[in-house]
Amino acid sequence: MAYETLLFAREESFAIITLNRPPANAISEPLMRELNAALNSVENDDSVRAVIITGAGDRIFCAGADLGSAFAGGDVDTFIRFGNSVVRKIERFAKPVIAAINGHALGGGCEIAMACHFRLVKETARMGQTESNLGITPGFGGSQRLPRLIGRTKALEYLILGTQVPATECLALGLANRLTKEGETLNDARALAREIAKRPPIATRLIIEAVDEGLEAPTDKAIDIEIRAFLKSLKTEDAAEGIQAFFAKREPTFKGK
Repeated sequence: MAYETLLFAREESFAIITLNRPPANAISEPLMRELNAALNSVENDDSVRAVIITGAGDRIFCAGADLGSAFAGGDVDTFIRFGNSVVRKIERFAKPVIAAINGHALGGGCEIAMACHFRLVKETARMGQTESNLGITPGFGGSQRLPRLIGRTKALEYLILGTQVPATECLALGLANRLTKEGETLNDARALAREIAKRPPIATRLIIEAVDEGLEAPTDKAIDIEIRAFLKSLKTEDAAEGIQAFFAKREPTFKGK
């Protein structure tokens, strides 16, 4: 499929989705629809074990909504609800999604990044829910995910003040997994995707499901969710391979079965 607002590539055992609306890689309805289509195209492809989302250029990952088109005309309610479904799809994706944040991730760009399972942030980049600077609130889950990731106190500060948070602070708060050097963000994401490709795909999927469902549940129910995931994983060929490799003192080869 040819995309107008994205670049899509398959490399080795992972896919790379590049938001491509320079200069700010701003969010529009076509971009969200194409992002949804790109995710759908690899969701059931066993050869793809991770997905990287990054931005074109080296200054901005995504600066948020295209204010000239996203909220002008049309049905804003429908656009916001569909966009949220795409961001939620990223968060619940069965394969790890890595945000290669090679520039500033602001507003909706921060929301897309926060939905990813890993966030690698260029050391000079900033992240932030800056919507309040425009007199509005986040619309793609920012007011819900930010406090879950960094806690209510700092989240309220950043949301109300529209703060652009430096990369080093993102790392300290747990908003970023790792910092990257200038020009190395995508390569570092590729290296992480290669690490993920060696991991057991079924266990990885079950971990994502258990964490996501468990965070929303009381502790007793969350433990039941974990037990269910454990019992499913134990029945896989990958579990047998992992245990056999442990006793044989060799590296396991996981096939996703």
